[in-house]
Amino acid sequence: MGRLRHWRRALRLVEHLGTGATISLYLVARTALGLRTPCLPAVVSWWHRRLCRTLDLRIVVDGDLTPGALLVANHVSWLDIPVLGAQAELAFLAKSEVRAWPLIGWMAAVAGTLFIDRGGNQAAELSARIGERLAAGVPVVIFPEGTTTDGRALARFHPRLLAAGQQAGVRVQPVALRYGAEPLPDPIAPFVGNDDLLSHLARLLAHPGLMVRVSFLPPVDAVGLDRRRLAEHCRVAIAARLDPSPDSRPIPISSPAEPAHVVLEPAA
Repeated sequence: MGRLRHWRRALRLVEHLGTGATISLYLVARTALGLRTPCLPAVVSWWHRRLCRTLDLRIVVDGDLTPGALLVANHVSWLDIPVLGAQAELAFLAKSEVRAWPLIGWMAAVAGTLFIDRGGNQAAELSARIGERLAAGVPVVIFPEGTTTDGRALARFHPRLLAAGQQAGVRVQPVALRYGAEPLPDPIAPFVGNDDLLSHLARLLAHPGLMVRVSFLPPVDAVGLDRRRLAEHCRVAIAARLDPSPDSRPIPISSPAEPAHVVLEPAA
């Protein structure tokens, strides 16, 4: 019975990827013809929600997303993108390596993902491009760790990625992502080291009902904070939510999050 369910989920995933490829081809064709694609953000968010259901992810949300904010999140897995993308119409900043992933990288580019080269001197250009999205009212997600972790600890937050957060009128909101319902983070969710996408997908398909908690923390007042202090403020706020022990709160969160509510349930 378990093997049958595994293959059913795998077939649903293949169908979902095919649907995404078909939609992407349609959008590319419209763009090539000079036609607008105003439905793109809504379609991308719908695709993320459906992917989360296909993978039987159970997403629980604390707090509320701040409209038009620069969202600063910890990074555990490629799953972070569909999990957050399922919550609202968002733009993402991702590593350039993602663009080379078969099918997924191409669809991410069509969806409007901003890509950053590892070690590249792109701070000014990326800040301007992120600022354009924020000025249009589109929240942008960045992962300032620059890499994924196993969910047990946070890496250093790179300040250069928060340059857009210092622009006038921009609100910065930390977001904590935690996989698993046990005291220790789930060991299957992390996508780290030399892991490859197909192997990770196979493990996920055999691991139904993975719980993900998304905590939208109170926005940070960036006035008077340089990029380094802003990055550390976000890092400490996220660390305090991931590990709520008293010793983990050198910078207190100004207000508690709203009660948790489930926004997605596993597919039947």
